[in-house]
Amino acid sequence: MKIGSISENLDLEQRVAITPDVIKKYRSLGLEVYISKNYASHLGIDDEIYENEGANILNSNEEVISTSKAILQMNIPNEENLSKLNKDQILIGVLNPYLNENKLKNLTSKNVSCFSLELLPRITRAQSMDILSSQANLAGYKAVVDSFSFFQKAIPMMMTAAGTISAAKVLVVGAGVAGLQAIATAKRMGAIVFATDVRLASKEQVESLGGKFLVVEGAENLETEGGYAKEASEDFKKKQEELVKETLKKIDIVICTALIPGKKAPKIINEEMIAGMQSGSVIYDLAASQGGNTAFTKVDEVVDKNGVIILGETNILNKLPTSASNLYAKNLFNFVANLYDKKNNKININMEDEIINKTLVK
Repeated sequence: MKIGSISENLDLEQRVAITPDVIKKYRSLGLEVYISKNYASHLGIDDEIYENEGANILNSNEEVISTSKAILQMNIPNEENLSKLNKDQILIGVLNPYLNENKLKNLTSKNVSCFSLELLPRITRAQSMDILSSQANLAGYKAVVDSFSFFQKAIPMMMTAAGTISAAKVLVVGAGVAGLQAIATAKRMGAIVFATDVRLASKEQVESLGGKFLVVEGAENLETEGGYAKEASEDFKKKQEELVKETLKKIDIVICTALIPGKKAPKIINEEMIAGMQSGSVIYDLAASQGGNTAFTKVDEVVDKNGVIILGETNILNKLPTSASNLYAKNLFNFVANLYDKKNNKININMEDEIINKTLVK
């Protein structure tokens, strides 16, 4: 069977779905791999490197689509490329069905099977395919590094003959995968780290990384069966607001990571809180593309609110495209390996398999 991947829109996405190190893995399954010319040249990976691993290079995206049974992508292709997909072909990627509902309906009406990897269930068997966790790890790390570059003081405590410089204080809002990596990165760089989350289960994880967990009085464990955060009550929100408001007065850097699957990001830091922060403080809002966790977040803009710098990007992983591609490509291979019936050389859409059932766009 033939699988392929076409060039992404480089203005929006620098990551790729297939890296050279997974080509041999696909071939070991009996799959032929096709990619378009100059597929990853923007990452410094020449076509020759792919060819040496056993990939086939075609001149255009159209050729790859017409040749391949399954198309593996980072994001959903543009309208022109989507229109070239035909009956019984397969599209796999981060398809964002909430935003691309009409596009995906058009594909499914043509009997194109679409699998959206961000819908993977949180079960043990799916861990090796978990693109959200692998990408969030990198995002949490990069958010800390970028926010530190905007902060105009040293991060670790320094004792010199001229005096002592205090360590920077960091607050991480949301202790999921991105938040935990942000805590670990900030601690490694010498910061004093605090964290808050609606899930009490995250307290132990935060403390194991050296962070101090801020507990809301009377808090309950607001966690779904899948391990994600769920929306809090109004009473909880008021208590959390008061706790965060007082904490922010002494914080230098804030990393916001709070998300609720399928909904807009919760507004946790309001105008009054930001007004109470020290001038020179920095907020990095990883939830920017879903509305943001602060009242002033603007996507892909640096906002200066009375000396408080607020950052938020559509795709922070465009700054780490090689590392992000390597992890995504391995997750994607593991998903395809589960989907592919090697014995009969075909894709097996087994709806009794929870992984396949949950990710198939219906």
